[in-house]
Amino acid sequence: MFDRSRALVLDANILIRAVLGKRVRLLIEQYVAQVFLCAPDLCFMEAELHLPEIIARRGGERESATVLLTALSPFIVEIDASFYDPYRDKAQKRIGARDPDDWHVVAVALLLNCPIWTEDKDFFGAGIATWTTDRVHLYLNDSC
Repeated sequence: MFDRSRALVLDANILIRAVLGKRVRLLIEQYVAQVFLCAPDLCFMEAELHLPEIIARRGGERESATVLLTALSPFIVEIDASFYDPYRDKAQKRIGARDPDDWHVVAVALLLNCPIWTEDKDFFGAGIATWTTDRVHLYLNDSC
């Protein structure tokens, strides 16, 4: 199902947008066969932590957050910490003081030698290509 020759690491904010919105989810569904989409386990945990409150603020049922996040699993592979932990030191140096809690996203990008899909500007300057939702289609369809 996945083309593992090209990969893209999704940040927690992209997972949350995939659950709450249409644009990110449609991009994921459209390009999943062309690009290996993944996220560190900690991003899934972060999304699972924040989604119930966000959904409740929007008038939805808190319990639906886990169901909606789990529905992404056929499209986005959850990467266990045991795979990316060897890249911890290098990733922490790259992300620096910008947001040290995001080192795991950088570590997976280093592990897979691939870019990051995020809306978080803290990744800029870490020496890894980043794509935002408004431009990620250029990477996903590889037309450039």
